[in-house]
Amino acid sequence: MSDKPESELVETTSPMKNTAPRRRQRRKEARPSEIIDAALELFVEHGFGATRMDDVARRAGVAKGTLFVYFPTKQDLFRAAAQTVTAVNLDRLQQIAANLDRPINEVVPALLAHAASLADTRVPALIRMLISEARQFPDLAQVWHDEVVSEVLGLLSALVQKAQMRGELIAGDPQLLAFSIIGPMFSGIIFREVLRDTDARLPDLHRLAAQHAEIVMRGLHNPRYAPKA
Repeated sequence: MSDKPESELVETTSPMKNTAPRRRQRRKEARPSEIIDAALELFVEHGFGATRMDDVARRAGVAKGTLFVYFPTKQDLFRAAAQTVTAVNLDRLQQIAANLDRPINEVVPALLAHAASLADTRVPALIRMLISEARQFPDLAQVWHDEVVSEVLGLLSALVQKAQMRGELIAGDPQLLAFSIIGPMFSGIIFREVLRDTDARLPDLHRLAAQHAEIVMRGLHNPRYAPKA
Protein backbone atom coordinates (compact mmCIF):
# COMPACT_ATOMS: atom_id res chain seq x y z
CA MET A 1 0.00 0.00 0.00
CA SER A 2 1.25 3.50 -0.82
CA ASP A 3 2.41 5.79 1.97
CA LYS A 4 1.02 8.85 0.14
CA PRO A 5 -2.00 10.60 1.65
CA GLU A 6 -5.32 9.78 0.02
CA SER A 7 -5.64 13.37 -1.28
CA GLU A 8 -2.39 13.05 -3.23
CA LEU A 9 -3.51 9.76 -4.74
CA VAL A 10 -6.73 11.35 -5.95
CA GLU A 11 -4.86 14.32 -7.39
CA THR A 12 -2.39 12.20 -9.36
CA THR A 13 -4.93 9.73 -10.75
CA SER A 14 -7.86 12.00 -11.63
CA PRO A 15 -6.29 13.58 -14.75
CA MET A 16 -5.85 10.10 -16.28
CA LYS A 17 -9.56 9.40 -15.75
CA ASN A 18 -10.53 12.51 -17.73
CA THR A 19 -8.05 12.25 -20.61
CA ALA A 20 -9.60 9.29 -22.43
CA PRO A 21 -13.16 10.72 -22.61
CA ARG A 22 -11.79 14.02 -23.92
CA ARG A 23 -9.78 12.14 -26.55
CA ARG A 24 -12.85 10.13 -27.56
CA GLN A 25 -14.91 13.32 -27.76
CA ARG A 26 -12.35 15.00 -30.03
CA ARG A 27 -12.23 11.88 -32.19
CA LYS A 28 -16.03 11.81 -32.44
CA GLU A 29 -16.17 15.48 -33.44
CA ALA A 30 -13.53 14.90 -36.12
CA ARG A 31 -15.30 11.92 -37.72
CA PRO A 32 -17.57 13.81 -40.14
CA SER A 33 -14.65 15.77 -41.62
CA GLU A 34 -12.54 12.60 -41.86
CA ILE A 35 -15.38 10.83 -43.68
CA ILE A 36 -15.86 13.77 -46.05
CA ASP A 37 -12.14 13.90 -46.83
CA ALA A 38 -12.16 10.18 -47.60
CA ALA A 39 -15.23 10.55 -49.81
CA LEU A 40 -13.69 13.45 -51.73
CA GLU A 41 -10.56 11.41 -52.45
CA LEU A 42 -12.62 8.47 -53.71
CA PHE A 43 -15.04 10.60 -55.75
CA VAL A 44 -12.09 12.21 -57.51
CA GLU A 45 -10.24 8.91 -58.00
CA HIS A 46 -13.12 6.67 -59.08
CA GLY A 47 -16.17 8.84 -59.71
CA PHE A 48 -19.44 8.97 -57.81
CA GLY A 49 -21.01 5.85 -59.30
CA ALA A 50 -18.01 3.59 -58.67
CA THR A 51 -17.48 4.78 -55.10
CA ARG A 52 -19.14 2.52 -52.54
CA MET A 53 -20.01 3.52 -49.01
CA ASP A 54 -17.95 0.52 -47.84
CA ASP A 55 -14.93 2.08 -49.58
CA VAL A 56 -15.53 5.42 -47.88
CA ALA A 57 -15.82 3.83 -44.44
CA ARG A 58 -12.63 1.85 -45.01
CA ARG A 59 -10.69 4.90 -46.26
CA ALA A 60 -11.94 7.00 -43.32
CA GLY A 61 -11.15 4.26 -40.80
CA VAL A 62 -14.68 4.05 -39.39
CA ALA A 63 -17.33 1.34 -39.18
CA LYS A 64 -19.94 1.35 -41.91
CA GLY A 65 -22.63 1.86 -39.28
CA THR A 66 -20.84 4.99 -38.08
CA LEU A 67 -20.74 6.32 -41.64
CA PHE A 68 -24.51 5.93 -42.02
CA VAL A 69 -25.13 7.72 -38.73
CA TYR A 70 -23.62 10.88 -40.22
CA PHE A 71 -24.54 10.37 -43.89
CA PRO A 72 -27.57 8.12 -44.54
CA THR A 73 -27.07 8.14 -48.33
CA LYS A 74 -24.25 8.67 -50.79
CA GLN A 75 -26.08 11.77 -52.05
CA ASP A 76 -25.98 13.20 -48.52
CA LEU A 77 -22.26 12.54 -48.46
CA PHE A 78 -21.77 14.28 -51.80
CA ARG A 79 -23.74 17.31 -50.60
CA ALA A 80 -21.50 17.54 -47.53
CA ALA A 81 -18.43 17.17 -49.74
CA ALA A 82 -19.63 19.94 -52.07
CA GLN A 83 -20.30 22.21 -49.09
CA THR A 84 -16.87 21.50 -47.66
CA VAL A 85 -15.00 22.14 -50.92
CA THR A 86 -16.82 25.37 -51.66
CA ALA A 87 -17.29 26.82 -48.16
CA VAL A 88 -13.93 28.59 -47.94
CA ASN A 89 -14.09 29.77 -51.54
CA LEU A 90 -17.64 31.10 -51.24
CA ASP A 91 -16.71 32.86 -48.01
CA ARG A 92 -13.85 34.57 -49.83
CA LEU A 93 -16.11 35.59 -52.73
CA GLN A 94 -18.63 37.00 -50.29
CA GLN A 95 -15.90 38.96 -48.54
CA ILE A 96 -14.75 40.44 -51.85
CA ALA A 97 -18.30 41.37 -52.84
CA ALA A 98 -19.55 42.31 -49.37
CA ASN A 99 -19.84 46.01 -50.23
CA LEU A 100 -22.34 46.21 -53.09
CA ASP A 101 -21.64 49.94 -53.41
CA ARG A 102 -17.97 49.36 -54.27
CA PRO A 103 -17.23 50.21 -57.95
CA ILE A 104 -17.67 47.05 -59.98
CA ASN A 105 -14.47 47.67 -61.94
CA GLU A 106 -12.66 47.06 -58.63
CA VAL A 107 -14.69 44.01 -57.61
CA VAL A 108 -14.65 42.02 -60.86
CA PRO A 109 -10.82 41.72 -61.14
CA ALA A 110 -10.65 40.51 -57.54
CA LEU A 111 -13.43 37.96 -58.09
CA LEU A 112 -11.80 36.62 -61.26
CA ALA A 113 -8.40 36.41 -59.58
CA HIS A 114 -9.96 34.32 -56.84
CA ALA A 115 -11.66 32.10 -59.42
CA ALA A 116 -8.22 31.47 -60.94
CA SER A 117 -7.01 30.13 -57.60
CA LEU A 118 -9.66 27.37 -57.73
CA ALA A 119 -7.31 25.44 -60.02
CA ASP A 120 -5.30 24.53 -56.91
CA THR A 121 -8.30 23.02 -55.10
CA ARG A 122 -10.49 19.94 -55.56
CA VAL A 123 -13.12 21.98 -57.38
CA PRO A 124 -11.86 21.20 -60.93
CA ALA A 125 -11.84 17.45 -60.28
CA LEU A 126 -15.37 17.59 -58.87
CA ILE A 127 -16.56 19.57 -61.90
CA ARG A 128 -15.04 16.94 -64.20
CA MET A 129 -16.80 14.21 -62.25
CA LEU A 130 -20.11 16.07 -62.48
CA ILE A 131 -19.81 16.50 -66.25
CA SER A 132 -19.12 12.78 -66.55
CA GLU A 133 -21.87 11.50 -64.24
CA ALA A 134 -24.62 14.14 -64.00
CA ARG A 135 -26.85 12.43 -66.56
CA GLN A 136 -26.70 9.14 -64.68
CA PHE A 137 -27.03 10.83 -61.30
CA PRO A 138 -29.11 14.00 -61.81
CA ASP A 139 -29.31 14.54 -58.06
CA LEU A 140 -25.59 15.40 -58.13
CA ALA A 141 -26.19 18.22 -60.57
CA GLN A 142 -29.00 19.53 -58.36
CA VAL A 143 -26.76 19.48 -55.31
CA TRP A 144 -23.99 21.32 -57.18
CA HIS A 145 -26.50 23.88 -58.42
CA ASP A 146 -27.95 24.46 -54.96
CA GLU A 147 -24.66 24.61 -53.09
CA VAL A 148 -22.38 26.28 -55.64
CA VAL A 149 -23.82 27.58 -58.91
CA SER A 150 -26.82 29.42 -57.50
CA GLU A 151 -24.66 31.01 -54.80
CA VAL A 152 -21.98 32.26 -57.20
CA LEU A 153 -24.41 33.45 -59.86
CA GLY A 154 -26.68 35.04 -57.27
CA LEU A 155 -23.78 36.97 -55.77
CA LEU A 156 -22.45 38.15 -59.13
CA SER A 157 -25.91 38.97 -60.49
CA ALA A 158 -26.61 41.16 -57.45
CA LEU A 159 -23.33 43.01 -58.04
CA VAL A 160 -24.17 43.57 -61.71
CA GLN A 161 -27.69 44.77 -60.93
CA LYS A 162 -26.43 47.22 -58.32
CA ALA A 163 -23.83 48.56 -60.77
CA GLN A 164 -26.54 48.98 -63.41
CA MET A 165 -28.66 50.94 -60.96
CA ARG A 166 -25.70 53.28 -60.41
CA GLY A 167 -25.30 53.61 -64.17
CA GLU A 168 -21.86 51.95 -64.27
CA LEU A 169 -22.83 49.11 -66.62
CA ILE A 170 -24.87 48.86 -69.77
CA ALA A 171 -28.42 47.50 -69.65
CA GLY A 172 -28.99 43.76 -69.91
CA ASP A 173 -30.11 40.70 -67.99
CA PRO A 174 -27.95 40.70 -64.81
CA GLN A 175 -27.65 36.91 -64.74
CA LEU A 176 -26.60 36.71 -68.39
CA LEU A 177 -24.03 39.42 -67.78
CA ALA A 178 -22.84 37.43 -64.74
CA PHE A 179 -22.35 34.43 -67.05
CA SER A 180 -20.34 36.66 -69.39
CA ILE A 181 -18.08 37.69 -66.53
CA ILE A 182 -17.42 34.32 -64.86
CA GLY A 183 -17.90 31.92 -67.80
CA PRO A 184 -14.41 32.12 -69.34
CA MET A 185 -12.81 31.34 -65.99
CA PHE A 186 -14.72 28.09 -65.61
CA SER A 187 -14.02 27.25 -69.24
CA GLY A 188 -10.32 27.67 -68.48
CA ILE A 189 -10.59 25.55 -65.32
CA ILE A 190 -12.35 22.73 -67.20
CA PHE A 191 -9.89 22.95 -70.10
CA ARG A 192 -6.96 22.51 -67.73
CA GLU A 193 -8.60 19.67 -65.81
CA VAL A 194 -9.63 17.65 -68.87
CA LEU A 195 -6.49 18.17 -70.96
CA ARG A 196 -3.82 18.36 -68.26
CA ASP A 197 -2.28 15.01 -69.29
CA THR A 198 -2.04 15.91 -72.99
CA ASP A 199 0.37 18.14 -74.88
CA ALA A 200 -2.22 20.94 -74.97
CA ARG A 201 -1.03 24.39 -73.99
CA LEU A 202 -2.84 24.94 -70.71
CA PRO A 203 -4.01 28.49 -70.01
CA ASP A 204 -2.45 30.45 -67.18
CA LEU A 205 -5.61 31.17 -65.21
CA HIS A 206 -4.22 34.19 -63.39
CA ARG A 207 -3.23 35.83 -66.66
CA LEU A 208 -6.62 34.88 -68.10
CA ALA A 209 -8.33 36.50 -65.10
CA ALA A 210 -6.43 39.77 -65.50
CA GLN A 211 -6.92 39.94 -69.26
CA HIS A 212 -10.58 38.95 -69.16
CA ALA A 213 -11.34 41.46 -66.41
CA GLU A 214 -9.96 44.26 -68.57
CA ILE A 215 -11.82 43.13 -71.68
CA VAL A 216 -15.18 42.41 -70.07
CA MET A 217 -15.26 45.63 -68.07
CA ARG A 218 -14.41 47.63 -71.17
CA GLY A 219 -17.29 45.93 -72.99
CA LEU A 220 -19.86 46.30 -70.21
CA HIS A 221 -18.92 49.83 -69.16
CA ASN A 222 -21.62 52.41 -69.73
CA PRO A 223 -19.90 55.22 -71.73
CA ARG A 224 -22.32 57.78 -70.30
CA TYR A 225 -21.43 56.93 -66.70
CA ALA A 226 -19.64 59.62 -64.73
CA PRO A 227 -18.69 58.69 -61.14
CA LYS A 228 -19.75 61.14 -58.49
CA ALA A 229 -16.96 63.29 -57.14
